[in-house]
Formats: sequence, structure tokens, C-alpha cells
Amino acid sequence: MADQIDKLDNRKDMNHIKTRLGIIFGGKSGEHDVSLMSATSIINSVNKDKYDVVCIGITREGSWLLYDGPVGLIGTGAWQQVAEEALARNPGKYGVTILGAGGRSLKDLVDFAFPVLHGPHGEDGTIQGLFEMVDIPYAGCGVLGSSAAMDKAVAKEIFAKAGLPICKHMVVFKEEIDYNVNSIIEKIETNLGYPVFVKPANMGSSVGVTKAKDRQGLLSAFREAVLHDRRLVIEEGLDCREIETGIIGNYNPVASSVGEIISSGEFYDYTAKYFDGGQSKMCIPADISDEMTKIIRASAIKAYEALDCCGFSRVDFFVERGTNRIVLNEINTIPGFTKYSMFPCLWADAGMGYPELIERIIDLGFEKYASKQQ
Repeated sequence: MADQIDKLDNRKDMNHIKTRLGIIFGGKSGEHDVSLMSATSIINSVNKDKYDVVCIGITREGSWLLYDGPVGLIGTGAWQQVAEEALARNPGKYGVTILGAGGRSLKDLVDFAFPVLHGPHGEDGTIQGLFEMVDIPYAGCGVLGSSAAMDKAVAKEIFAKAGLPICKHMVVFKEEIDYNVNSIIEKIETNLGYPVFVKPANMGSSVGVTKAKDRQGLLSAFREAVLHDRRLVIEEGLDCREIETGIIGNYNPVASSVGEIISSGEFYDYTAKYFDGGQSKMCIPADISDEMTKIIRASAIKAYEALDCCGFSRVDFFVERGTNRIVLNEINTIPGFTKYSMFPCLWADAGMGYPELIERIIDLGFEKYASKQQ
């Protein structure tokens, strides 16, 4: 991969054979480390006969860096120092200005952007808007779908309007908590009871999510969640199974197999997802009835369309134990994308391997871009 940056200056016309595929990773969100893992898997699996991979890392502070060092250093975070040293030695070669003022723009560097940025500033419509502004086709949902799916409070309102089942919840603001926390707690106890889950409205990978079983736990959950967002979603605590399916497509989306997460913890939090040493398990296909599978897949497509999603997403559900009540939880428009993440594994079970899945997502991005040019 080390020669990719050298090739860029010689690729300014459209006569090149390979597509310059920009893999954009890292980012300013609390899911930075997850992004590095996902990007490493994608870079290693991309068809190098068809694509010239251009790696662009975004630091936690928001700096954009071209990187052509060893792929293995991305997952460890060591890529950043290598990229910064390369930029210092040769700013003419490694310098990039995103919008093109005074240097090479993003459009000069890539033909197609594949954002592997989980959470805010990557999954929430912001970078999608940047791609739209600079006229670059890209993978995944557009601005509206990304933004709506990222905001759990907004998404729940849209799901409810579409007639999809959601759990009981409340939305509170940091300022409300600061002003009169006792009143907020009383409303939660009256309307939801315990336990409840406290979530930042705009965050993923269960970052900042806490299960509260009493007032003291609720206060602690507030303190954690407001570190990530000023708007919090408080949800009823269900005794449930966590069921997921994947969606791909633009205008005729299709659902993958349905899988179940069996968490190593009390719920599938950030640690259980990524740092429990493999104790959490995925059961694919999920041990549910054919009828329930059918309902979940149909509901996932309906939710995907309700938020105007396109490209790909993972849709998460709860199935309440005892009643088998199905509740739509959320849509992740850039789900975890390592080879062992739920989304690729669901599609592998449905017959679409990891490299083929990446290829399909890129094709859908070009399809979406072409439809806008007509």
C-alpha cells in the first residue's frame, strides 16, 4: 500500500483503470477505536485488482491525514504517528485540504469514499453532507437517513408514525437535569419505573449507555450519558433477547438472515461488544420461529425505508421474554464491520461473503450517485 500516495498525482484524468477507493477511518467520536478495527478488516479484504485503496485517517482532534503505512498499525492506533511524521517530512506529498483551497482536495484523491466512521461526525449525516458538497459518490446512507437514524429520539418518533413497535421512553435534556433533577427522576419513576436504560441520543456502540435500577443508579447514569450528548433517551428496561438483521439496497432493500446477540454482561454494552475476550456470542440464525423471523425482516425493511436509508444498515430489535413481544430498538447506518461483526456475519449466513458484501455496498453507492445526476 505504500506506493498509493505516489500514484495520486498521476491519476488526475479518468483514464486510470482502477477506482481510487478512499477508506476514511478514525474520527472524533467515542467510537474511534471501533472504527480502526472495522477499517482494518475492510482494507485487507478489498479487491486490490479493482481498487487502489487510499487510506485517510481522522484523528480524535479532527485532523485529516493521508496514510500509506502498514495496515496492521491502523488497529493499534500507531498509524497516526506514522502519518504525522510522513506529513512533516513531505508536506507536498502528504498534505491535503478537504475542500481544495491551496492544495489537493478530497476529490483530487479519491473517486469513491467509504466512510468507516462509527458515531458522531461520521454516522450522523455530517460527513455525508461533506461528500455531497464536494460531489463524491460514497457508501451508505445519505444525509437525512444517517442523521435521523443516529438520533434515537427522532428515530423513535418516525418509527411510531410508521406504525412500528417501540418501547416506552422519555427524552430529557441536560439542562433539565441540571435545573431540577428530582422532578425528572419522579417523572421517570412514574412513567417507566425501574429498571431503565439511559442513553445519549446521538451515540452508538452502547457508548454512554447505563442500566439504572434505582435513584442512585439513575443519577450515575445521567452523569455518564451527558458526557456524550445534551439529549438523553430514557427507555423502559425490558427482560429481552437482542435480535438483529442486516439490510442492503437503495430502492428495493432486502434483509439478511436474523441473528441473536448473547451478551457476556447484563446487557450488550461497549465492553461486552468489543473487549470481553470473545465471551459474548452471536447465534446465526437466531433460534426463533419462522414467523418471527419473517416479521423481523419485514419490520426492518419498513424501518429502513421510513428513515430514507440506503446502501446498508443493521436493524436491532428486542424480543421480550415471556411474551415474545417484538420491539424495534434502532438502526445503525455504519455498523461494526470487522469480519467477525454481526452485520457481515448475517450476510455471510445469507450467502454473501465479506469481499462480495464490500463490493455490493460500493456498487450501491455509485448507483445512488448516478440516480442524482439524472
